Amino acid sequence: MAFKPGFDQSPAFNDAGRNAWGAGANAQQGGYPQQAYPQQGGYPQAPYGQTGWGQAPQQPGMSPDQLRDMYDRPSANKVDTDRMSYEDTIVKTLLAFGVLIVGAVAGWNLPPVVWIVGALVGFVLALVNTFKKKPSPGLVLAYAFFEGLFVGGISGMYNTMWDGIVTQAVFGTLGVFAVTLLLFSSGKVRATPKATKFFLVAIVGYMAFSLVNVVLMFTGVTQSAFGLLGVTVFGIPLGVLIGIFVVLMAAYSLILDFDQIKTGVQRGAPRIYAWTAAFGLIVTLVWLYLEILRILAIIASSSRN
Repeated sequence: MAFKPGFDQSPAFNDAGRNAWGAGANAQQGGYPQQAYPQQGGYPQAPYGQTGWGQAPQQPGMSPDQLRDMYDRPSANKVDTDRMSYEDTIVKTLLAFGVLIVGAVAGWNLPPVVWIVGALVGFVLALVNTFKKKPSPGLVLAYAFFEGLFVGGISGMYNTMWDGIVTQAVFGTLGVFAVTLLLFSSGKVRATPKATKFFLVAIVGYMAFSLVNVVLMFTGVTQSAFGLLGVTVFGIPLGVLIGIFVVLMAAYSLILDFDQIKTGVQRGAPRIYAWTAAFGLIVTLVWLYLEILRILAIIASSSRN
């Protein structure tokens, strides 16, 4: 018969208890011993430092006071267990966003060549962070800074042509983010496999269209500053129609980001992966901001003409 750890090693049980059990068994054949345990009350009392009923097992090298402190300690939280949490993800996202703003302020005040370099370096770092198996906080923050250089530089250029457009784009981005977060938190909007497949197909299509548009602009086929996006359809610039669709795509990308964070927290993902969530949110928010900024610029340009 197996006993719980520490129970059959008790001297009180091994010596007096076992001897008393044998004596009682010999005295009463066919029945239960009357003095199976020598201690009054029915349970053997283990000596100090040994495992007994109602006593925590003695740990090597730990005093009774240390044991008491250990067992009185409240349950460990996700930070103590090095697991991903909502709070930690928010802190890391705000940190990355702060670095992005620092880069944007620098890009706003520096020559165009600086934010063009920032765009190229940011693109490379985005690819590295995307395909890296384990997230690197340094690479995520480096991406945020160089991407900030590009965002600040192009924002300054747009604001020079249309004063106040950057403020409108910032509030528009915050509005889309807040509404999307509210809908996701309420459970009314969720990421589904079919919607995600459509999203991926739409992303590839939009990237192909953007590439063609850039080629047409650089070759001089289109005279508009926005290329094909400046063409009007029933009096509405094509860039506005496509831009609204792209903003919806960016909003769905936010839903995917929120769903990734929720899944990571619920499944107890390692804490380091909060940086992956922060990186995803920064990428999506920059994309959303630039699309809204371009829509506003197209509207301002068409109204001026």
